[in-house]
Amino acid sequence: MSTTVPTTHDEWLTAYGLTPERDATFTTLSGEAVRPLYTAADLPDEERIGLPGQYPYTRGVYPSMYRGRLWTMRQFAGFGTAEETNARFRYLLDHGQTGLSTAFDMPSLMGHDSDSPLSLGEVGREGVAIDTVDDMETLFSGIDLGQVSVSMTINAPAAIMLAFYVVAAERQGVSPDRLNGTIQADILKEYIAQKEWCFPIDDAMRLLGDMIEYSTHEMPRFNSVSISGYHIREAGSTAAQELAFTLKNGLTYVEQAVARGLDADTFAPRLSFFFNAQIDFFEEIAKYRAARRIWARELRDTFGAKDPKSWLMRFHTQTAGVSLTAQQPLNNIVRTAIEALAGVLGGTQSLHTNSYDEALALPTEDAVRIALRTQQIIAHETGVTNTIDPLGGSYAVEAMTDAIEAQAYAYFAKIDALGGMVQAVKLNYPQREIADASYELQTEIDAGRRVVVGVNRYTEGDDGQLPISKVDPTLEGKQIERVRAIKAARDPARVEACLAVLRETAADPARNLMAPLLDAARAQVSEGEIVHALQDVWGSFTESPVF
Repeated sequence: MSTTVPTTHDEWLTAYGLTPERDATFTTLSGEAVRPLYTAADLPDEERIGLPGQYPYTRGVYPSMYRGRLWTMRQFAGFGTAEETNARFRYLLDHGQTGLSTAFDMPSLMGHDSDSPLSLGEVGREGVAIDTVDDMETLFSGIDLGQVSVSMTINAPAAIMLAFYVVAAERQGVSPDRLNGTIQADILKEYIAQKEWCFPIDDAMRLLGDMIEYSTHEMPRFNSVSISGYHIREAGSTAAQELAFTLKNGLTYVEQAVARGLDADTFAPRLSFFFNAQIDFFEEIAKYRAARRIWARELRDTFGAKDPKSWLMRFHTQTAGVSLTAQQPLNNIVRTAIEALAGVLGGTQSLHTNSYDEALALPTEDAVRIALRTQQIIAHETGVTNTIDPLGGSYAVEAMTDAIEAQAYAYFAKIDALGGMVQAVKLNYPQREIADASYELQTEIDAGRRVVVGVNRYTEGDDGQLPISKVDPTLEGKQIERVRAIKAARDPARVEACLAVLRETAADPARNLMAPLLDAARAQVSEGEIVHALQDVWGSFTESPVF
């Protein structure tokens, strides 16, 4: 009996139709249909793809990519007081980490001091407690801030933490122009997804603009804002929503800085991005490739940036916390490895791999080491770093790249029609889109149409008891005593004078707040005191709910 081998697309399609498809949902995690086959007809023209290090940077921002230098390997760390986190930082550096990534506790993220009644029970629980510049100095004790790259994940009070960091570096003898790293400071993302804010939207935007302006002039090696899609994705967005809302936030910050009189080429090279690496492998790679292309086009053509460095989208990637499961947590090692590989094949400049036990608690040292080793195995054993953008030219990946780019521009048009991103956020447009997408995905999981191994299928077996990390409850009292002691020992007249200048400056939109923030840091004014002084002028923010 002879069989005919299909030689044309039509013949293949006929042959394909003779075999029933298995009962599965052939869509991406974002719900986009995936065709059974992609062909050369799906490839864009070669100019649209480009070459590594050349516009439009689809294939990577540097000509040599990982053949020249591997990505920066970071692990998010922060718990308890500054002393405990400093010890974890040293542990990570001793085990091969090449950059530090700082997690702050909830009171610090929300602008509350550790001795505030609103902080009770949360001090040092999910990150490090930083109340004053003394805490920041202790956090990096014995770590040369002129040598190490430091990332700080904080947004609403980012300008305050940056002031603490600059003054802590001063105490080491390191000037601001030598500091290398990133502070997140992506305030629009907070109102969209993460929900940690201190001030009304317009005033928060002004504070971010002040910080960008200051760092443009004083901190040429420091990224003054890390435009973050990570938390947008963690809130339940699709890949296209993560891309569109993140890029539109970034373009809004560029627009604000240009309106202040800054030339795009003076600050755009120091804008960085922070993306999620979800579990849908090819969709994530396509997302990163489309992101670079859109950013390059918009900076060059819309904002008129002349320096090619301004066109480069450099980004950090973190594997998806929301993909981690409390059930069968060792499976998370596999999920994280796949997500990390997507980040690498997508051309990330920096990578954080989540620890397998993070759905249960702050990670143990063993779990952190496995997460770091995952990156090192990808870098040194898999061979994926031997050639640049190995999936470039893939029929499926190139088609997905084009599709997600088109979806992003469709969102841009809707946001522009609403009056821009700030107005869209005030109208709850991105919040509503994310809520709808999150609901759709959870409905699929609950119905079993989308399989989550160990959760809604393959649930047999005993998870056993994993050792988990626990924050010593006595550390909260220790931090409260510490901040109270600092407040009691400082010069109260100097503190009041600094707060008065802060209020006066906040009331005048033409003045930059960074100088009075630095003076307040030097006077050991606490984060909570600074936030309250600014709220005296600006007020606070109350969200209207989205259903």
